[in-house]
Amino acid sequence: MYLFNPDTDLALAHSHPHYTPPTSALDMARDLALLPIWYAPEGESIILERTDIQSFIQKVQQYFTVEPAFVPFSELPVYREEQIIPWGWNLALRKKLIEAGVAEPRLPSVADIERLKMYSDRQYAVKMLRELKAVNPLFYGQSDYFTHPEEAFTYLSMQKSDSVLKKPNSGSGKGLVWIKGKITDKQMDWCRRVIRQQGGVVVEPVLDKVLDFAFEYRMSGGDASFAGYSLFRTTASGAYEGNYLLADEKIETVLAAYAPLEDFLILRALLTRKLAEYFPRYNGYIGVDMMICRTRHGFRIQPCVEINMRMNMGVLARGFYDRFLQKNASGVFKIDYFKRPGDALAHAGELERKYSLRVERRKIVSGCLPMTPVTEETKYMAYALIFQEYESLIPSHSMSPF
Repeated sequence: MYLFNPDTDLALAHSHPHYTPPTSALDMARDLALLPIWYAPEGESIILERTDIQSFIQKVQQYFTVEPAFVPFSELPVYREEQIIPWGWNLALRKKLIEAGVAEPRLPSVADIERLKMYSDRQYAVKMLRELKAVNPLFYGQSDYFTHPEEAFTYLSMQKSDSVLKKPNSGSGKGLVWIKGKITDKQMDWCRRVIRQQGGVVVEPVLDKVLDFAFEYRMSGGDASFAGYSLFRTTASGAYEGNYLLADEKIETVLAAYAPLEDFLILRALLTRKLAEYFPRYNGYIGVDMMICRTRHGFRIQPCVEINMRMNMGVLARGFYDRFLQKNASGVFKIDYFKRPGDALAHAGELERKYSLRVERRKIVSGCLPMTPVTEETKYMAYALIFQEYESLIPSHSMSPF
């Protein structure tokens, strides 16, 4: 049984079962609760509280063979044999499931979740980057972990470029503070607080990023296996914006425009081995975020910006492309946020009128597909825009479907 709980990184960072998600996370969890229908195996159940989904499901089933069962929390004890697979595990979710009547043997232990928090610490990405850079001169970037505020401030005072501070544990694209020039008193206070609460802080230079991408892996029984590429977009602040929907072979073509493909394949093999060494007791998906950066010596690969120990949007996009898109089609998967009631509904209608959905033999050829229900109250909307030519989707500063 699958559950979309997008607040999982924040809950894991708080490390106690009484964590309360922010309103934005609750809104996203409600609005995008049906996302698992696009990545869960056929016939799997989805844990769901909302009931206003019937018309959306009927519309989806006009085009695709999607027949999930929907299970509210109150009925979970009835499904004693089914495994619960959330977006990610944390103590607050464990407590919620136990209160719903789920037997503890069906859930990870407190020790399991504490180990997951340890694995999710950005210290691992700092260490991984250092080891990868020693292998290949094309691998680039700098990341340092400090346990004392004054050491971090001294280091920052010697930097000539802008910097970013990162919490060791936080949501992907969250827990960041951007330093423009000299660190401010307010930023110093933030740094001291993070070190006091989490034991350290990560400091990195702001790089001249050209492209965001990731390698996705699946861990099981101590072994890692490559699960596909992710080519995605983020906002200037680092928040996730969306994924490109392309075949792995075409993503390789995009990457090879910046560096020899052989270097990416070497990196892929290196990470397969290192992830198994770093995280021998983890089972599930791992996404290693990376960047192509512009330097005075040409393009370089930042091979380990972040390590995500959970299901992620890159895996969702990869699976959605492989299962639902026609072989030669391509496009983008997006999540948009709307402040005012009715704006998401109006936007969805405009997209569907402008990009009429065309499906042949249960595969999307082109058009717009809303991937979650959109109502007057919707704030977060997930959808796919599908085109037939991928060349126009290659990321650049001058042209992008985002």
